[in-house]
Amino acid sequence: MSKPKNQCSKGHGAPKARDREQKVCIRFKCSVMNTLMDVLRHRPGWVEVKDEGEWDFYWCDVSWLRENFDHIYMDEHVRISHFRNHYELTRKNYMVKNLKRFRKQLERDVGKLEAAKCDFFPKTFELPSDYHLFVEEFRKTPGITWIMKPVARSQGKGIFLFRKLKDIIDWRKDVSRYDDQKDDIPVENYVAQRYIENPYLIGDVHLTNVAVQKTSPDYDPEKGCKWMIQRFRQYLTSKHGPETVEKLFQDMDNIFIKSLQSVQKVIISDKHCFELYGYDILIDQNFKAWLLEVNASPSLTASSQEDYQLKTCLLEDTLHVVDMEARLTGKEKRVGGFDLMWNDGPVSREEDCIDISGTGNFVANTHLGCNNDRKKQLRQLFRSLNSQKKVTSKSWWTRGN
Repeated sequence: MSKPKNQCSKGHGAPKARDREQKVCIRFKCSVMNTLMDVLRHRPGWVEVKDEGEWDFYWCDVSWLRENFDHIYMDEHVRISHFRNHYELTRKNYMVKNLKRFRKQLERDVGKLEAAKCDFFPKTFELPSDYHLFVEEFRKTPGITWIMKPVARSQGKGIFLFRKLKDIIDWRKDVSRYDDQKDDIPVENYVAQRYIENPYLIGDVHLTNVAVQKTSPDYDPEKGCKWMIQRFRQYLTSKHGPETVEKLFQDMDNIFIKSLQSVQKVIISDKHCFELYGYDILIDQNFKAWLLEVNASPSLTASSQEDYQLKTCLLEDTLHVVDMEARLTGKEKRVGGFDLMWNDGPVSREEDCIDISGTGNFVANTHLGCNNDRKKQLRQLFRSLNSQKKVTSKSWWTRGN
Protein backbone atom coordinates (compact mmCIF):
# COMPACT_ATOMS: atom_id res chain seq x y z
CA MET A 1 0.00 0.00 0.00
CA SER A 2 1.48 3.33 -1.01
CA LYS A 3 2.08 6.16 1.40
CA PRO A 4 -1.09 8.17 2.08
CA LYS A 5 -1.52 11.53 0.43
CA ASN A 6 -1.76 14.55 2.68
CA GLN A 7 -5.45 15.03 2.04
CA CYS A 8 -6.15 14.56 5.74
CA SER A 9 -4.11 15.57 8.77
CA LYS A 10 -0.35 15.08 8.60
CA GLY A 11 0.06 12.52 11.35
CA HIS A 12 -1.70 9.26 10.44
CA GLY A 13 -2.16 6.60 13.12
CA ALA A 14 0.61 7.89 15.37
CA PRO A 15 0.75 11.64 14.73
CA LYS A 16 3.56 13.80 16.00
CA ALA A 17 2.86 15.97 19.02
CA ARG A 18 2.53 19.16 17.01
CA ASP A 19 -0.12 17.52 14.79
CA ARG A 20 -2.30 16.13 17.57
CA GLU A 21 -4.32 19.34 17.78
CA GLN A 22 -5.37 18.90 14.14
CA LYS A 23 -8.41 16.88 13.20
CA VAL A 24 -7.39 13.32 12.42
CA CYS A 25 -8.91 11.73 9.31
CA ILE A 26 -8.91 7.93 9.21
CA ARG A 27 -9.72 6.29 5.87
CA PHE A 28 -11.31 2.89 6.39
CA LYS A 29 -12.46 -0.11 4.40
CA CYS A 30 -14.75 -2.86 5.63
CA SER A 31 -15.58 -6.22 4.07
CA VAL A 32 -18.91 -6.78 5.83
CA MET A 33 -22.21 -4.92 6.02
CA ASN A 34 -23.56 -5.24 9.56
CA THR A 35 -23.24 -3.57 12.95
CA LEU A 36 -19.54 -3.03 12.28
CA MET A 37 -20.22 -0.79 9.28
CA ASP A 38 -22.63 1.30 11.33
CA VAL A 39 -19.99 1.84 14.01
CA LEU A 40 -17.25 2.73 11.51
CA ARG A 41 -19.43 5.19 9.61
CA HIS A 42 -20.47 7.00 12.79
CA ARG A 43 -16.97 7.31 14.22
CA PRO A 44 -15.87 10.99 14.24
CA GLY A 45 -13.17 11.75 11.68
CA TRP A 46 -13.43 8.38 9.91
CA VAL A 47 -14.13 8.32 6.17
CA GLU A 48 -15.10 5.28 4.12
CA VAL A 49 -13.10 4.48 0.97
CA LYS A 50 -14.25 2.02 -1.66
CA ASP A 51 -12.80 -0.13 -4.40
CA GLU A 52 -9.04 0.41 -4.72
CA GLY A 53 -8.83 3.64 -2.75
CA GLU A 54 -6.00 4.01 -0.24
CA TRP A 55 -6.89 3.19 3.35
CA ASP A 56 -5.49 3.47 6.85
CA PHE A 57 -7.72 0.88 8.54
CA TYR A 58 -9.18 -2.27 6.98
CA TRP A 59 -11.56 -4.65 8.73
CA CYS A 60 -10.90 -7.45 6.27
CA ASP A 61 -12.00 -11.06 6.08
CA VAL A 62 -9.50 -13.88 6.47
CA SER A 63 -9.63 -14.78 2.76
CA TRP A 64 -8.44 -11.25 1.82
CA LEU A 65 -5.66 -11.54 4.37
CA ARG A 66 -4.54 -14.88 2.97
CA GLU A 67 -4.45 -13.61 -0.60
CA ASN A 68 -3.04 -10.10 -0.13
CA PHE A 69 -1.04 -9.60 3.06
CA ASP A 70 2.32 -10.70 1.65
CA HIS A 71 1.89 -8.72 -1.56
CA ILE A 72 1.23 -5.17 -0.39
CA TYR A 73 3.22 -2.48 1.36
CA MET A 74 1.67 -1.00 4.49
CA ASP A 75 2.78 2.20 6.16
CA GLU A 76 3.61 2.32 9.86
CA HIS A 77 0.20 3.62 10.89
CA VAL A 78 -1.94 1.11 8.95
CA ARG A 79 -4.00 -1.48 10.86
CA ILE A 80 -5.88 -4.60 9.71
CA SER A 81 -8.20 -6.84 11.69
CA HIS A 82 -6.38 -10.20 11.70
CA PHE A 83 -2.99 -11.68 12.44
CA ARG A 84 -1.44 -13.46 9.48
CA ASN A 85 -1.58 -16.91 11.13
CA HIS A 86 -4.57 -16.36 13.40
CA TYR A 87 -5.55 -19.96 12.62
CA GLU A 88 -3.03 -21.20 15.22
CA LEU A 89 -5.74 -20.34 17.75
CA THR A 90 -8.90 -20.31 15.67
CA ARG A 91 -8.61 -23.64 13.84
CA LYS A 92 -9.97 -26.29 16.20
CA ASN A 93 -7.13 -28.76 15.61
CA TYR A 94 -4.36 -26.15 15.90
CA MET A 95 -5.87 -24.69 19.05
CA VAL A 96 -5.79 -28.10 20.76
CA LYS A 97 -2.30 -28.86 19.46
CA ASN A 98 -0.94 -25.59 20.86
CA LEU A 99 -2.71 -26.01 24.18
CA LYS A 100 -1.34 -29.55 24.59
CA ARG A 101 2.16 -28.35 23.76
CA PHE A 102 1.87 -25.43 26.18
CA ARG A 103 0.61 -27.71 28.94
CA LYS A 104 3.64 -29.98 28.54
CA GLN A 105 5.91 -26.94 28.61
CA LEU A 106 4.34 -25.68 31.84
CA GLU A 107 4.62 -29.10 33.46
CA ARG A 108 8.29 -29.27 32.53
CA ASP A 109 9.19 -25.69 33.49
CA VAL A 110 6.85 -24.89 36.41
CA GLY A 111 5.20 -28.09 37.57
CA LYS A 112 2.01 -30.12 37.37
CA LEU A 113 -0.04 -27.68 39.46
CA GLU A 114 0.43 -24.84 36.97
CA ALA A 115 0.05 -27.18 34.00
CA ALA A 116 -3.31 -28.33 35.37
CA LYS A 117 -4.63 -24.81 34.76
CA CYS A 118 -4.72 -25.77 31.07
CA ASP A 119 -7.19 -28.60 31.66
CA PHE A 120 -10.14 -26.65 30.28
CA PHE A 121 -10.68 -28.33 26.91
CA PRO A 122 -12.33 -31.73 26.37
CA LYS A 123 -10.22 -34.71 25.30
CA THR A 124 -9.71 -34.17 21.58
CA PHE A 125 -8.21 -36.02 18.61
CA GLU A 126 -7.58 -34.86 15.06
CA LEU A 127 -8.92 -37.14 12.35
CA PRO A 128 -7.92 -38.84 10.21
CA SER A 129 -4.29 -38.44 11.43
CA ASP A 130 -5.02 -39.47 15.07
CA TYR A 131 -7.57 -42.10 14.17
CA HIS A 132 -5.81 -45.04 15.86
CA LEU A 133 -5.14 -43.02 19.04
CA PHE A 134 -8.78 -42.02 19.07
CA VAL A 135 -9.97 -45.63 18.71
CA GLU A 136 -7.75 -46.64 21.62
CA GLU A 137 -9.28 -43.93 23.82
CA PHE A 138 -12.79 -44.69 22.57
CA ARG A 139 -12.50 -48.30 23.67
CA LYS A 140 -11.32 -47.28 27.14
CA THR A 141 -14.60 -45.46 27.81
CA PRO A 142 -17.38 -47.22 25.89
CA GLY A 143 -20.87 -45.75 25.85
CA ILE A 144 -20.00 -42.07 26.12
CA THR A 145 -20.93 -39.52 23.48
CA TRP A 146 -18.37 -37.93 21.15
CA ILE A 147 -18.82 -34.96 18.84
CA MET A 148 -17.26 -34.62 15.39
CA LYS A 149 -16.43 -31.14 14.11
CA PRO A 150 -14.80 -30.03 10.85
CA VAL A 151 -11.72 -28.02 11.85
CA ALA A 152 -12.31 -25.05 9.56
CA ARG A 153 -16.08 -24.56 9.52
CA SER A 154 -18.34 -22.52 11.78
CA GLN A 155 -21.97 -22.00 12.88
CA GLY A 156 -22.46 -25.67 13.64
CA LYS A 157 -21.97 -26.81 10.03
CA GLY A 158 -20.80 -30.38 9.51
CA ILE A 159 -21.09 -31.36 13.19
CA PHE A 160 -22.54 -34.68 14.33
CA LEU A 161 -22.66 -36.79 17.49
CA PHE A 162 -21.92 -40.49 17.80
CA ARG A 163 -21.68 -43.22 20.42
CA LYS A 164 -20.66 -46.18 18.27
CA LEU A 165 -17.36 -46.74 16.52
CA LYS A 166 -19.34 -47.94 13.51
CA ASP A 167 -20.45 -44.34 12.88
CA ILE A 168 -16.89 -43.10 12.70
CA ILE A 169 -15.89 -46.00 10.48
CA ASP A 170 -18.62 -45.01 8.03
CA TRP A 171 -17.34 -41.43 8.08
CA ARG A 172 -13.79 -42.65 7.49
CA LYS A 173 -14.91 -44.60 4.43
CA ASP A 174 -16.50 -41.43 3.07
CA VAL A 175 -13.25 -39.44 3.25
CA SER A 176 -10.98 -42.33 2.22
CA ARG A 177 -12.35 -42.19 -1.32
CA TYR A 178 -9.98 -39.27 -1.91
CA ASP A 179 -6.89 -41.29 -1.00
CA ASP A 180 -6.32 -42.76 -4.46
CA GLN A 181 -7.24 -39.66 -6.43
CA LYS A 182 -4.43 -37.80 -8.13
CA ASP A 183 -6.02 -34.36 -8.17
CA ASP A 184 -5.68 -31.73 -5.45
CA ILE A 185 -9.00 -32.30 -3.67
CA PRO A 186 -8.11 -32.06 0.04
CA VAL A 187 -9.47 -34.39 2.68
CA GLU A 188 -11.36 -32.28 5.22
CA ASN A 189 -9.91 -32.71 8.69
CA TYR A 190 -12.14 -33.16 11.71
CA VAL A 191 -11.67 -33.22 15.43
CA ALA A 192 -13.32 -35.90 17.54
CA GLN A 193 -14.01 -34.40 20.94
CA ARG A 194 -15.51 -35.84 24.06
CA TYR A 195 -19.01 -34.40 24.38
CA ILE A 196 -19.90 -32.51 27.56
CA GLU A 197 -23.04 -34.40 28.55
CA ASN A 198 -23.91 -32.39 31.67
CA PRO A 199 -24.19 -28.76 30.48
CA TYR A 200 -25.59 -26.18 32.88
CA LEU A 201 -29.19 -25.54 31.84
CA ILE A 202 -31.36 -22.48 32.40
CA GLY A 203 -35.04 -23.33 32.24
CA ASP A 204 -34.15 -26.65 30.57
CA VAL A 205 -32.40 -24.72 27.82
CA HIS A 206 -28.74 -24.96 26.97
CA LEU A 207 -27.43 -21.55 25.89
CA THR A 208 -25.61 -22.33 22.65
CA ASN A 209 -24.89 -21.21 19.10
CA VAL A 210 -27.46 -18.70 17.82
CA ALA A 211 -26.87 -19.91 14.25
CA VAL A 212 -28.31 -23.24 15.42
CA GLN A 213 -30.99 -21.96 17.81
CA LYS A 214 -32.58 -19.57 15.31
CA THR A 215 -33.54 -22.54 13.12
CA SER A 216 -35.91 -23.70 15.87
CA PRO A 217 -39.63 -23.26 15.01
CA ASP A 218 -40.29 -21.44 18.31
CA TYR A 219 -37.37 -18.98 17.94
CA ASP A 220 -38.48 -15.38 18.55
CA PRO A 221 -36.29 -12.96 16.52
CA GLU A 222 -37.54 -10.00 18.57
CA LYS A 223 -36.35 -11.46 21.87
CA GLY A 224 -33.45 -13.48 20.48
CA CYS A 225 -31.83 -16.14 22.64
CA LYS A 226 -28.83 -14.35 24.14
CA TRP A 227 -28.15 -13.00 27.58
CA MET A 228 -25.80 -10.17 28.43
CA ILE A 229 -22.99 -11.67 30.48
CA GLN A 230 -23.88 -9.27 33.33
CA ARG A 231 -27.36 -10.76 33.44
CA PHE A 232 -25.91 -14.28 33.38
CA ARG A 233 -23.59 -13.49 36.28
CA GLN A 234 -26.44 -11.96 38.30
CA TYR A 235 -28.60 -15.01 37.67
CA LEU A 236 -25.86 -17.44 38.77
CA THR A 237 -25.09 -15.37 41.85
CA SER A 238 -28.72 -15.33 42.96
CA LYS A 239 -28.97 -19.11 42.50
CA HIS A 240 -25.57 -20.33 43.72
CA GLY A 241 -23.91 -17.55 45.69
CA PRO A 242 -21.05 -15.13 44.99
CA GLU A 243 -18.17 -17.46 45.88
CA THR A 244 -19.16 -20.12 43.34
CA VAL A 245 -19.66 -17.51 40.64
CA GLU A 246 -16.41 -15.68 41.41
CA LYS A 247 -14.48 -18.95 41.02
CA LEU A 248 -16.26 -19.69 37.73
CA PHE A 249 -15.44 -16.29 36.26
CA GLN A 250 -11.83 -16.56 37.43
CA ASP A 251 -11.66 -19.85 35.55
CA MET A 252 -12.93 -18.12 32.41
CA ASP A 253 -10.30 -15.41 32.83
CA ASN A 254 -7.71 -18.19 33.10
CA ILE A 255 -8.96 -19.65 29.80
CA PHE A 256 -8.42 -16.35 28.01
CA ILE A 257 -4.89 -15.92 29.33
CA LYS A 258 -3.67 -19.51 28.98
CA SER A 259 -5.09 -19.94 25.48
CA LEU A 260 -3.38 -16.76 24.29
CA GLN A 261 -0.14 -17.73 26.00
CA SER A 262 -0.25 -21.07 24.19
CA VAL A 263 0.13 -19.29 20.83
CA GLN A 264 2.24 -16.34 21.96
CA LYS A 265 5.41 -17.73 20.40
CA VAL A 266 3.83 -18.96 17.17
CA ILE A 267 1.52 -16.09 16.18
CA ILE A 268 3.26 -13.68 13.81
CA SER A 269 2.90 -10.54 15.89
CA ASP A 270 2.93 -7.98 13.13
CA LYS A 271 2.56 -4.37 14.30
CA HIS A 272 -0.10 -3.75 11.67
CA CYS A 273 -2.42 -6.42 13.03
CA PHE A 274 -4.99 -6.71 15.78
CA GLU A 275 -7.64 -9.32 16.50
CA LEU A 276 -11.11 -9.48 18.02
CA TYR A 277 -11.55 -13.11 19.08
CA GLY A 278 -14.85 -14.75 19.97
CA TYR A 279 -14.60 -17.42 22.68
CA ASP A 280 -17.06 -20.30 22.84
CA ILE A 281 -17.12 -21.46 26.47
CA LEU A 282 -19.49 -24.10 27.84
CA ILE A 283 -20.28 -24.39 31.56
CA ASP A 284 -21.24 -27.75 33.01
CA GLN A 285 -23.37 -28.57 36.04
CA ASN A 286 -20.27 -28.69 38.23
CA PHE A 287 -19.45 -25.08 37.25
CA LYS A 288 -16.43 -26.09 35.24
CA ALA A 289 -15.76 -23.88 32.23
CA TRP A 290 -14.80 -25.68 29.01
CA LEU A 291 -13.22 -23.99 26.00
CA LEU A 292 -14.83 -25.38 22.84
CA GLU A 293 -13.29 -23.10 20.23
CA VAL A 294 -12.07 -19.59 19.43
CA ASN A 295 -13.47 -17.68 16.46
CA ALA A 296 -11.41 -15.35 14.27
CA SER A 297 -14.56 -13.80 12.84
CA PRO A 298 -17.22 -13.82 15.56
CA SER A 299 -20.64 -12.85 14.32
CA LEU A 300 -21.13 -9.09 14.30
CA THR A 301 -24.65 -9.28 12.90
CA ALA A 302 -27.17 -8.45 15.60
CA SER A 303 -29.96 -10.92 16.34
CA SER A 304 -32.02 -8.47 18.46
CA GLN A 305 -32.02 -4.85 19.56
CA GLU A 306 -30.22 -5.75 22.79
CA ASP A 307 -27.63 -7.68 20.79
CA TYR A 308 -27.17 -4.68 18.49
CA GLN A 309 -26.47 -2.44 21.46
CA LEU A 310 -24.02 -4.97 22.92
CA LYS A 311 -22.08 -5.29 19.65
CA THR A 312 -22.09 -1.55 19.03
CA CYS A 313 -20.44 -0.94 22.40
CA LEU A 314 -18.02 -3.82 21.87
CA LEU A 315 -16.89 -2.49 18.50
CA GLU A 316 -16.63 1.11 19.65
CA ASP A 317 -14.37 0.01 22.50
CA THR A 318 -12.33 -2.20 20.16
CA LEU A 319 -11.62 0.85 18.02
CA HIS A 320 -10.72 2.83 21.15
CA VAL A 321 -8.17 0.14 22.07
CA VAL A 322 -6.72 -0.04 18.54
CA ASP A 323 -6.41 3.75 18.91
CA MET A 324 -5.92 4.95 15.34
CA GLU A 325 -6.33 8.49 16.67
CA ALA A 326 -3.32 8.02 19.02
CA ARG A 327 -5.17 9.33 22.07
CA LEU A 328 -4.09 6.71 24.63
CA THR A 329 -0.83 6.62 26.59
CA GLY A 330 -0.43 2.83 26.63
CA LYS A 331 -0.69 2.73 30.43
CA GLU A 332 -4.47 2.40 30.64
CA LYS A 333 -5.87 -0.54 32.61
CA ARG A 334 -9.42 -0.12 31.36
CA VAL A 335 -10.86 1.29 28.16
CA GLY A 336 -14.64 1.27 28.15
CA GLY A 337 -15.69 -2.34 28.57
CA PHE A 338 -12.18 -3.76 28.10
CA ASP A 339 -9.83 -4.64 30.98
CA LEU A 340 -6.08 -5.06 30.58
CA MET A 341 -5.42 -8.52 32.01
CA TRP A 342 -1.86 -9.22 30.89
CA ASN A 343 1.11 -7.00 30.08
CA ASP A 344 4.22 -9.20 30.09
CA GLY A 345 2.72 -10.56 33.32
CA PRO A 346 -0.62 -10.50 35.17
CA VAL A 347 -2.07 -7.04 35.75
CA SER A 348 -3.46 -6.26 39.20
CA ARG A 349 -6.73 -4.44 39.71
CA GLU A 350 -5.11 -1.97 42.12
CA GLU A 351 -1.62 -0.56 41.97
CA ASP A 352 1.10 -2.41 43.90
CA CYS A 353 -1.09 -5.28 45.07
CA ILE A 354 0.81 -8.12 43.35
CA ASP A 355 0.97 -11.06 45.74
CA ILE A 356 4.67 -11.61 46.36
CA SER A 357 4.08 -13.57 49.56
CA GLY A 358 1.90 -16.19 47.88
CA THR A 359 -0.96 -15.62 50.31
CA GLY A 360 -3.50 -15.05 47.56
CA ASN A 361 -3.91 -11.26 47.85
CA PHE A 362 -3.45 -10.62 44.13
CA VAL A 363 -6.62 -9.35 42.48
CA ALA A 364 -6.60 -9.62 38.70
CA ASN A 365 -7.65 -6.58 36.71
CA THR A 366 -10.80 -8.10 35.29
CA HIS A 367 -14.45 -7.22 35.76
CA LEU A 368 -15.97 -9.91 33.53
CA GLY A 369 -19.73 -9.90 33.93
CA CYS A 370 -19.71 -7.00 36.41
CA ASN A 371 -21.82 -3.89 35.92
CA ASN A 372 -19.73 -1.21 34.25
CA ASP A 373 -20.77 2.27 33.18
CA ARG A 374 -18.50 2.26 30.15
CA LYS A 375 -19.65 5.67 28.91
CA LYS A 376 -18.76 7.27 32.22
CA GLN A 377 -15.40 5.48 32.23
CA LEU A 378 -14.63 6.67 28.69
CA ARG A 379 -15.60 10.26 29.52
CA GLN A 380 -13.28 10.22 32.54
CA LEU A 381 -10.49 8.55 30.57
CA PHE A 382 -10.47 10.98 27.67
CA ARG A 383 -11.02 13.99 29.94
CA SER A 384 -7.98 12.90 31.92
CA LEU A 385 -5.93 12.35 28.76
CA ASN A 386 -6.85 15.78 27.42
CA SER A 387 -5.78 17.36 30.72
CA GLN A 388 -2.48 15.49 30.66
CA LYS A 389 -1.86 16.55 27.07
CA LYS A 390 -2.29 20.22 27.98
CA VAL A 391 0.07 19.92 30.94
CA THR A 392 2.77 17.85 29.22
CA SER A 393 2.63 19.16 25.67
CA LYS A 394 5.76 21.27 26.13
CA SER A 395 7.78 18.30 27.38
CA TRP A 396 6.24 15.68 25.09
CA TRP A 397 9.50 14.78 23.39
CA THR A 398 11.29 14.05 26.65
CA ARG A 399 8.99 11.21 27.68
CA GLY A 400 10.54 7.74 27.87
CA ASN A 401 7.54 6.01 26.27
